[in-house]
Amino acid sequence: MSTIAAKRCALAALLLVAAGFATGARAQLQPAQLGLVVNDADPASVALGAYYAQLRGIPPTQIAHVSVPGKPHRLDADAFARLKNEIDSQLPAQARAVLFAWTAPYAVECNSLTSAYTLGFDAAQCERSCAPGRKNPYFNAKQLPPGMRLSMLLPAEPLDVARAVAERGKAAGFSLPQAGAYFLQTSEATRNSRARFFPPSGAIPARKLTIHALKQDVLEGAQDIMFYQTGLARVGKLETLRFLPGALADHLTSYGGDLLGSGQMSSLRWLEAGATASYGTVSEPCNHWQKFPHPHILLQHYLSGATAIEAYWRSVAWPAQGLFIGEPLARPYPR
Repeated sequence: MSTIAAKRCALAALLLVAAGFATGARAQLQPAQLGLVVNDADPASVALGAYYAQLRGIPPTQIAHVSVPGKPHRLDADAFARLKNEIDSQLPAQARAVLFAWTAPYAVECNSLTSAYTLGFDAAQCERSCAPGRKNPYFNAKQLPPGMRLSMLLPAEPLDVARAVAERGKAAGFSLPQAGAYFLQTSEATRNSRARFFPPSGAIPARKLTIHALKQDVLEGAQDIMFYQTGLARVGKLETLRFLPGALADHLTSYGGDLLGSGQMSSLRWLEAGATASYGTVSEPCNHWQKFPHPHILLQHYLSGATAIEAYWRSVAWPAQGLFIGEPLARPYPR
């Protein structure tokens, strides 16, 4: 099958999903299934945790309180193991996902905090960061494997941005707006490894979504963004864009998940620009497409009614180095 034919088939599949013909409607993550983790040694985390719990109705029995002084960017494996045990001992069994309400720590050695928590710390990946990663059992899956608990991090600083992200997540789904999905193949060839999976331009009327597959470095002036995926070390013109509630946006580069690093654009910039959730790697992944969100799979699951955390986790085949950030319960396309 040619690349063009494959992309046409992919668009046809998305049309079927959006029209409601996908098999097996699945129960989606609810606030009653979300555990919230607050760092009592971080005033911003405490403030965000209280705000988010009230916004989403998270009861005290689903909130784990820990103490991580000093806001370290990275934990070593032993410190993380102690932290995880402390969290798990406080959360009820029905918690299918966890939200870390802080900016740092966001990594466990070369692993992301979210992958280390959900899949377990992968020491082998740190020995060879450019090697293939451990397979994600939830990749493009219909349901969460038994015993697997998803995780996401909602950065707490600046606090007004964190609150706005949470509010956008809750606002998503109250109405179905006309929206755009933008997939940019850029001039940075090494960061275009997933461009082959971009869906073709076209419309999905049942979801009021128009897909724009573009060959350009910068998106400027778009006011209807629900999806934005690109491959650049730094993404420009974000201040000219308008993201809709529930929007997902990320860039394929080496250190987007190093939230407080300075080498490349941090994934925090997406949330500051108006996105509701994003993704980035915390250590050098090389350009394996499997270490980044798969465009078609992300689009398919989000359009079929998954929450942001479910759609993003389903879209990454090897997520050991990848950090999932934002508002996990955002769901702009409820079935």
